[in-house]
Amino acid sequence: MQKIVPHLWYDKEAKEAAQFYIGLFENSELLHVTVLEDTPSGDSEIVSFKLAGQEFQAISAGPYFTFNPTISLMVACDSVEEVDVKWRALVDGGAELMPLGEYPFSKWYGWVRDRYGLSWQLMLVDEGQTTQKITPNMLFSGESCGMAEEAITFYTEIFDNVEVGVVSKYEPGEAQSAKAKVKYADFNLYGVNYSN
Repeated sequence: MQKIVPHLWYDKEAKEAAQFYIGLFENSELLHVTVLEDTPSGDSEIVSFKLAGQEFQAISAGPYFTFNPTISLMVACDSVEEVDVKWRALVDGGAELMPLGEYPFSKWYGWVRDRYGLSWQLMLVDEGQTTQKITPNMLFSGESCGMAEEAITFYTEIFDNVEVGVVSKYEPGEAQSAKAKVKYADFNLYGVNYSN
């Protein structure tokens, strides 16, 4: 059983969104739907599902919280065609955050907000590169800019099954903000990879 499960908050669309995502990934399924009655948000629907073998939960609990790009799901794609197919599905009714194209860190990449507001980064990975299919990604910007490494250190202090991977830092003058320190880092909590 997955120890840490990403939990997604929707106004009323949790089940609809989960079914849409399930259609995009192999080895995906709806696990169960539970209704919590008479919560402060009224009746709230909790949806448990798997995407590419990884567990997720979603809740329909009113318009009190909305997604923003500080949390996104990074998808490791095996081909340009896979990136393109997922991109077309996710951008339909959504919005482009970074255009689909070639970047210094990936031969084919795009960042998109889907019709439900959830942010996805689609990236072509090199052949033979073994990686988790969907990696929760945290963006430290605004008031939290420069705090990525501090956050990883904090997680290693409170969780007992943590592995820190790559921590790639900006060279002097390379970042757009003087506060920014880490351009990319990854870590593993209880067997699940995360990045920022």
